[in-house]
Amino acid sequence: MTRGKVPRQPSKAGRQAAVKRIRGGVKPPKTSAPAKLSPRKPAMKPAATRVKKQAAAENPIAPGRVAEILRRLDVLYPDVRCALTHRSAWELLVATILSAQCTDVRVNMVTPVLFQKYPTPQHFAALNPEELEGDIRSTGFFRNKAKSIVGAARKVVNDFGGEVPADMDKLLTVPGAARKTANVVLGSWFGKADGVVVDTHVHRISRRLELTDKDDPQKIEQDLMKILPREKWIDFSHQIIHHGRALCIARKPKCADCPLENICHAADKTWSTVEIHPSAKL
Repeated sequence: MTRGKVPRQPSKAGRQAAVKRIRGGVKPPKTSAPAKLSPRKPAMKPAATRVKKQAAAENPIAPGRVAEILRRLDVLYPDVRCALTHRSAWELLVATILSAQCTDVRVNMVTPVLFQKYPTPQHFAALNPEELEGDIRSTGFFRNKAKSIVGAARKVVNDFGGEVPADMDKLLTVPGAARKTANVVLGSWFGKADGVVVDTHVHRISRRLELTDKDDPQKIEQDLMKILPREKWIDFSHQIIHHGRALCIARKPKCADCPLENICHAADKTWSTVEIHPSAKL
């Protein structure tokens, strides 16, 4: 053995002899980069579950989302009733005609005096429209409304024996009783769900909630009738009307206080915890 040369000894630490010691630790020898391991993929959920959840997320009228909206409305407004004061189908018909382009509060201020002065359809039928105008002036559009009410009274007296008919087709022949008015009378007085009342609140909020993308009230009604259970047609309108007055106010909705906020993607929200959908607008 040549002097000065010492045979390589195995490292006590188990390191290879070729490893060079450097300050602060050991520098490993250069080697080719190890192959990257693919991350473990989570277990796949059943296809049916994935499709169902995806559909609910992407489809605003998915049954699950509609059911959740109805559930929350039931909690918010459990015992809703028509906001128009009335004691008979005739009084409700008149009040609904007066409510066009007018608040229910104003109508409820006018009708007690009106019905005290003209208690029955026969009293209204005996009037000329001009005689009624002064009594309903504060509700707006009083000339047209006076003509409609007097015409409705004469139709009810002459064709239906003084009783408001509980039939959609017959009601639609009464002057002033368009589809919305007929739905109000049938639903709130007779308890018949022949359609969905689409007033300004229902029109606006149904579009904000993406339950319809239509602008025509009759088309909105058809869309709502397709996705809402029939037994909810009457209550839904009352609940949405109350919601439009209490929280979902047209000019400045109180989104931060609204229990529907996290399932509403309306473009005009004042506060949001969810994605905004540009198509969800008035």
